[in-house]
Amino acid sequence: MKVIKDNKGQALVEFAIILPILMLIVMGIIQFGFMINSYLTIANLSREAARLGIIGSSYSEIENDIIFKAPNLDADELSINISPSDSNRKSGDTLNVKIYYNYKLTVPIISSMFNNEIELSSECSMRIE
Repeated sequence: MKVIKDNKGQALVEFAIILPILMLIVMGIIQFGFMINSYLTIANLSREAARLGIIGSSYSEIENDIIFKAPNLDADELSINISPSDSNRKSGDTLNVKIYYNYKLTVPIISSMFNNEIELSSECSMRIE
């Protein structure tokens, strides 16, 4: 008796099994890169906003600057918290700027597996000049 040993389709079947897992890993890496980009943006914005606040800029000027310098972020999802208020700032006090951003997952496969919204936040404190 002759045993048939045909392995021509074996590599194709193995590739078909591994491909979805590989694509999921690649999509996760891409999504994580987008999220890190948004986090780094708000971290830099909080530092710049604190710097503007300690040299005498008003709340509205700081808020407008943050929105202007973040074109890749959805302005409706940004929440800005600056303390103390304009009228209570004195030289030598500490100015705190907190920025919260509700990041929405954009890659369809990843967003269906996890909660679609992740809150990113950054805080910076500087002494008022």
